[in-house]
Amino acid sequence: MEIVVTGRHVQIPDRFREQLDERLAKVPSLAPKVHRVDVVVTHEKVAKGSERVEITCHAKGPVIRAEASQDDKFAALDAAVDKLMDRLRRVHDKRRVSRGRRLPESVAQATARVDASSNGSVVEPAEPPAETSDLDRFGAVGNSPIEVREKVHSAAPMTLEEAINQMELVGHDFFLFHDSETDRPSVVYRRRGWSYGVLHLETETDIAATG
Repeated sequence: MEIVVTGRHVQIPDRFREQLDERLAKVPSLAPKVHRVDVVVTHEKVAKGSERVEITCHAKGPVIRAEASQDDKFAALDAAVDKLMDRLRRVHDKRRVSRGRRLPESVAQATARVDASSNGSVVEPAEPPAETSDLDRFGAVGNSPIEVREKVHSAAPMTLEEAINQMELVGHDFFLFHDSETDRPSVVYRRRGWSYGVLHLETETDIAATG
């Protein structure tokens, strides 16, 4: 497994490389198909968290990524590796996906539940990977100061299990995909632990066709 380290506005000491090699030694056992790991260390001119470490594992299929920012590059490395290992273990120890046959949860119910679990705070979901985007632009809503970021990405049909795996690999809380079993645009989202939810989009055309 090749490890490539790049420093942006910062020098990479030998001790950092040695610690990196030691911490990433378990990657092949958790993800044997990973053939290259890119590590980017960036020094940013900010008050806190000026040292950012981003780790990207390349394998056949979706990439696995994790990043962290701390005041010290070694602390940022430890935090980023911990996130990476957690994602690799979740995929390595993944459980068989079981589709529930209960009545689908409405968007209002899902929103209310998420708001309750976050104690009323606003949770901003992680953005999809940038490399999948064909369109990335900002637009104002009417005359209000609200800005909406719009992204368009293409996706091949996949199963719910594959969608959950890809969501875990990039560390997101939700994943938009084309469900191959229902042939509908769908969103899978993390609830807690190994519990997930999935929302399917049903258009008026779909309703008319089944009615």
